[in-house]
Amino acid sequence: MPITDEEKSKCRKIIHGHAAAAAAGNLVPVPMVGLATDTVTMTTMAMALASVFGGSITESVAKNMAINAIVATMKKQPVRIIAKEISKVVPVVGQLVAPSISVAMLEAAGWLLAEELAEERDKAQNKNPEMLRDGHNFKYDSKFKTQLPE
Repeated sequence: MPITDEEKSKCRKIIHGHAAAAAAGNLVPVPMVGLATDTVTMTTMAMALASVFGGSITESVAKNMAINAIVATMKKQPVRIIAKEISKVVPVVGQLVAPSISVAMLEAAGWLLAEELAEERDKAQNKNPEMLRDGHNFKYDSKFKTQLPE
């Protein structure tokens, strides 16, 4: 079952809100602070997104998902990540570039996580169709692939 319009709306609010928070954290003109901010933001975003799909995840699973999503994004867009961190040493320009790149990364990774969580929900429902009636309350405890599409 694809992501419903209601789930998409909830995901959009969560992802945009967390991307804005990450942008604020990336205003700090210190290299590598942005990656730490992105990781913390992605962790809380993963936990919030899991609740949209009727599941719950622990903070450690959310951190794993966040790190995997950030690593996948870094592999797919290494120049963007390097530019984000290097731009911080350039006054004014860095404070405009770094948050913009962070927002783009968090948006892409957030939607990737949402799709993956919906996929996990669907797998769980296929194993136990009764979950549809029970609000598909399940736990995410498997390792997530979190890879960007080619």
